[in-house]
Amino acid sequence: MHDRIAKRFVSTSPSDGLQVGGESHQASHPVDIHVGQQLRIRRIHSNLSQTELGQKVGLSYQQVQKYESGKNRISASMLYDIASGLNVPVSCFFEGLPQPGSGEGVIIAPDADERIAYLATVEGRRFVEEILRLPPKLRTRTLAVIRAIAGEEDKAEED
Repeated sequence: MHDRIAKRFVSTSPSDGLQVGGESHQASHPVDIHVGQQLRIRRIHSNLSQTELGQKVGLSYQQVQKYESGKNRISASMLYDIASGLNVPVSCFFEGLPQPGSGEGVIIAPDADERIAYLATVEGRRFVEEILRLPPKLRTRTLAVIRAIAGEEDKAEED
């Protein structure tokens, strides 16, 4: 009896890797991570919380989080629903990826995810909103000040 139960919960299919209880032990595919990052960018750009987007398409905020992190793959139909909910074309989630068959590998910059995560915070959004209120010339000067401060912190860490 235990063998039959175990077989239901364990799959060793070469296409999806070892799964126990439905959870994959393989790392997320770079395309899933990229699509998730694009989803987060588009959601933030639309000024929606994970909860609000989830309500629009019938998901929990936890599921939206998993999609955004690339932990869970987004089905084609769900991607279509999400694109409709965000009022964007489905293709926007794939922008920046190499063409299939081009021989180029998909490279996901780890610091990009950190930047996106910061922009998703209240502080990050407020920071960007305040910067955008400044005239362009003052924005440039503000950026120079930030770079100088960051450079001083880097030097202090080296000492």
